[in-house]
Amino acid sequence: MTMNDRTLKLVTNLNRPAIEAKLGELRRSAQALKLAEVAALLAGAEGLPRADLEKRVRGALKLLAGKPEHRTLTAQLELVEYNLPNLK
Repeated sequence: MTMNDRTLKLVTNLNRPAIEAKLGELRRSAQALKLAEVAALLAGAEGLPRADLEKRVRGALKLLAGKPEHRTLTAQLELVEYNLPNLK
């Protein structure tokens, strides 16, 4: 591990507003990284049913698969994915 590696705190109690806020943050990060397809998947997530959010998050994760340069974004998306069952 290098000094630049950061530990991701596993948060398992994100509610809908927190999940939607995180997705907005991740969309902006994807835009800044010129990941237009990922950003498009994360846009307009507010109020979507859980199944639709799952499809979008999993789609974004597929686009990032095998791209270690985007592991921070991938880890954050995995955190969101882990919390999606909190949406009833």
